Amino acid sequence: MKPAQLAIVLGFATLTAACGQKADAPAAAEASQSSAQSSTMSGTMNEDMAGMGNMAMPVEAKTARGTGTVTAIDKATGKITLDHQAIPEADWPAMKMAFDAKPAVVEGVAIGDKVTFDLALKGGGAEVTAITKQ
Repeated sequence: MKPAQLAIVLGFATLTAACGQKADAPAAAEASQSSAQSSTMSGTMNEDMAGMGNMAMPVEAKTARGTGTVTAIDKATGKITLDHQAIPEADWPAMKMAFDAKPAVVEGVAIGDKVTFDLALKGGGAEVTAITKQ
């Protein structure tokens, strides 16, 4: 008998003894069987999850919104430089910074444009996911 099953059976016996009643053998057997099924299901789930130890769990991307001025666009490297105001969601002060951005995101903006932009924050950096002229 597994320790978890034994604990349940002993707990059941203790409870019924405390009430001044004898433990019914069928009830104890049911509890033991139920415990065994639960333990087996739990064991199977633990075995299934054991292989997931090396898997990175998905992390919800944190997002932020900012405003600023486009100072450079480098489609070859996938970078856009923005002189932006403070971004509280990222805990960043106002500064000039280069961001990753896919070419399709920066279509329609040019150096000198005042813009609002959305960021996907990752690690210490961010990627511009949307940008619009003001």
